[in-house]
Amino acid sequence: MQIIVIGCGKVGSKLANVLSREGHDVVVVENEGENFLGLDRDFNGVTISGVPIDQDVLRHAGIETADALAAVTPDDNVNIVVCQIAKEIFKVPTVVARIYNPAREHVFHEFGLETVCPTNMTVSAIHTRILKTPAPEEEEEI
Repeated sequence: MQIIVIGCGKVGSKLANVLSREGHDVVVVENEGENFLGLDRDFNGVTISGVPIDQDVLRHAGIETADALAAVTPDDNVNIVVCQIAKEIFKVPTVVARIYNPAREHVFHEFGLETVCPTNMTVSAIHTRILKTPAPEEEEEI
């Protein structure tokens, strides 16, 4: 698959490394070039320094033919904008955003975007380990 990873922090670099090792064509877009140091020496994908919401940067990353895009920057707003551009303008088939603020998850879902919220996942995992039962689903207001 041709996969674009937006953001090359801890999650982005780990995701890009795993996908690259699996043989996928991976392009990583990051606006802070020093973050590329988190990629493995044997990473065989492409790195692009640039603002991820810039459509020219996304075109350079191959968004017009991408099979999937994962937006994993530390900024929920950047992630939602990039995902909307990918889904609505470039018709990328699979688009996933990491979000930090669980109260904003419904906004992403209203736009038809898939999300992963580490905050909710962590709370659920800790709750389960402490009480030995699954955590109840909880919705929060903005």
